[in-house]
Amino acid sequence: MGTSSSKNLDSSSHGSGEEKDDHGGGQLYVSLKMENYNLKGDLVPHVYGSVPLVGSWDTSKALPMERESTSMWELSFVVPPNHETLDFKFLLKPKYNNVPCIEEEGSNRQFMGGKLQGVARLAVFKFNTEEMLEYQVFIKANRVSPFDLAASWRAYQENLEPSTVRGIPDVSINSLPEGVENGSSTSLDLDLEQYLVPAPPTSVVYAANLTETPRSLKRGGVFSNADVSIKDTSVSVDRPATIKEMEVVIPDPPKLFSPPGMVESKSVGTFSSLQKQDSYRGLYVDRGVGSPRLVKSASAHTLTSGGKTDSGAKNSMPAAAGAVAAAAVADQMLGPKEDMHLAIVLVGLPARGKTFTAAKLTRYLRWLGHDTKHFNVGKYRRLKHGTNQSADFFRGDNPEGMEARNEVAALAMDDMTAWMQEGGQVGIFDATNSTSERRNMLIKMAEGKCKIIFLETICNDRQIIERNIRLKIQQSPDYADEPDFEAGYQDFKRRLDNYEKMYEPVNEGSYIKMIDMVSGHGGQIQVNNISGYLPGRIVFFLVNTHLTPRPILLTRHGESRDNVRTRIGGDTPLSGNGELYAKKLTNFVEKRLKNERAASIWTSTLQRTILTANQIVGFPKIQWRALDEINAGVCDGMTYEEIKKNMPEEYESRKKDKLRYRYPRGESYLDVIQRLEPVIIELERQRAPVVVVSHQAVLRALYAYFADRPLQEIPHIEMPLHTIIEIQMGVTGVQEKRYKLMD
Repeated sequence: MGTSSSKNLDSSSHGSGEEKDDHGGGQLYVSLKMENYNLKGDLVPHVYGSVPLVGSWDTSKALPMERESTSMWELSFVVPPNHETLDFKFLLKPKYNNVPCIEEEGSNRQFMGGKLQGVARLAVFKFNTEEMLEYQVFIKANRVSPFDLAASWRAYQENLEPSTVRGIPDVSINSLPEGVENGSSTSLDLDLEQYLVPAPPTSVVYAANLTETPRSLKRGGVFSNADVSIKDTSVSVDRPATIKEMEVVIPDPPKLFSPPGMVESKSVGTFSSLQKQDSYRGLYVDRGVGSPRLVKSASAHTLTSGGKTDSGAKNSMPAAAGAVAAAAVADQMLGPKEDMHLAIVLVGLPARGKTFTAAKLTRYLRWLGHDTKHFNVGKYRRLKHGTNQSADFFRGDNPEGMEARNEVAALAMDDMTAWMQEGGQVGIFDATNSTSERRNMLIKMAEGKCKIIFLETICNDRQIIERNIRLKIQQSPDYADEPDFEAGYQDFKRRLDNYEKMYEPVNEGSYIKMIDMVSGHGGQIQVNNISGYLPGRIVFFLVNTHLTPRPILLTRHGESRDNVRTRIGGDTPLSGNGELYAKKLTNFVEKRLKNERAASIWTSTLQRTILTANQIVGFPKIQWRALDEINAGVCDGMTYEEIKKNMPEEYESRKKDKLRYRYPRGESYLDVIQRLEPVIIELERQRAPVVVVSHQAVLRALYAYFADRPLQEIPHIEMPLHTIIEIQMGVTGVQEKRYKLMD
């Protein structure tokens, strides 16, 4: 086997006498590992020895090591300050039997103050005069505080047992038995409909009706040109906070002040003084995890940001962590004034999916924490001029119609820029904008107020266009009073012909062209003069989105042993109820997806989700670390009552703002959202069904994306155990069903 590979690591002591004498109440956390690729029957490595390991040299009381991988075994333990010297040895024996028992050759190993004494050596086991087995030994010791160890040590004492998922690879497929097809099992007598339970209302609504209402109507006035200049200062309760809610006034630099609704705990975030203005005005900046940056195509300029800070500008910060917050700070400090606000201006013929694309993009940006609103010019037109406009209203040689449509476009643009001046970040301007004249008008109106990026949708697939036309007749308020479907269909076809005669493709300014992307079968995306972090994210999102209908099934893992004990975090196995749910979930998935051979199962890397999905066969299973439960940091393994008793300040901080609260050395909900972005992108890209088996906080964030729920609601969304939420994605939007398999 060669020379020994034993390692001695002590991260807190480097030979200093002061450090050895004063540990500040710290304790040694020791990890023993043994590695050997040649296993010997059912013999498992054990450790036995003096206090605090076992307390006697009785081999029947030896501690079994746990399998960390196919070749590595591990045992971790805490050494109290009054027992930092211990003797121990390794031995091999069956886990639940004391015979045979082979002790390692050589003298006892002695561990003192975080260091292994004597010459490092292999663990050698002799079975007879001719047969011998050697293990490499790795020893690591770190000195940590009792506070940091409290939760993990409690979990060790109460829940430590062999993991049944260590040998399962990150990506696996459990093959079906020969001659058995998906859903054909004789035990599969599940009637899915009997498990249906009421879900939040998700009736199909025409997407344009969900967009912003003209401000004059919000104020109860008459819709007229005179109303355009009126500013509505009301703040919508279902939208992310603007800068007004996130600014911090610091009267005394050494003494930070937290505004109403914000948490003072150091676990929540940091306050960074970006600009020294009146009364030391600063911006709240949350900490968080990173996210990949998009690189655009070679045909466009490099993704950079330039310019100088305009100290007088009214800036907005997204309700976000990590990369989103970092990019927002950089844009505000370095970008031109108008770059602080972004207008995505849709361009395209009718029935090309513009409104659907705008709605998806709005939902995505809101979920990331950007204050985003969707302005639909068609809604303005219907409110101003009524819904009974025939195809002649849209002719290019109808000056009255052209003037009326330009008028409502200007009204919508004025509303959008006024909202941006009040702190809004991204406006989605949804209209055909089919001529250069119209687009140049919008560019002039946006000068000095926001940066415009044109988003042109081009579709040459006649089947998709025909489908969209028929959906338009069925859903659009323009044809709500037309009882004859065929008459409405013919009128819309004439309207489409009028637009096609005067349509001019985008060639001006910054733009993104989506060409035949909606089918999900390839297509092209072209970008020109696109730079900056947020525009890059938008391009990346659009590259991966499509309209192919498919279900996404969301479910929590089966009940775990920590759920029974009401402890948060941890990595315990399933309880009896959890194991029963795993069986019922298997039956459900095999019946629901029996004809979906391309479906896949996604789990976290924690064993309670892996065990829940373990019995499902015939589908690929993929483990995502991004789907792991929110990291509770030092609170992992504790109950909320224990947190309230032992850490009252943290308990109150979390209670005040669950969205931004970050567990000490853990995560906040905003952090979870940031690490889930790749999951959302991949769910958008998938064209086949996906079953996601994850955890409460993670599923709250995923569900909020599909249901377009405000960020502030995410920590409070109900996500019950043993329930499946089916999200149906398609051309009509997102619909939901819920199945409760057991209580």
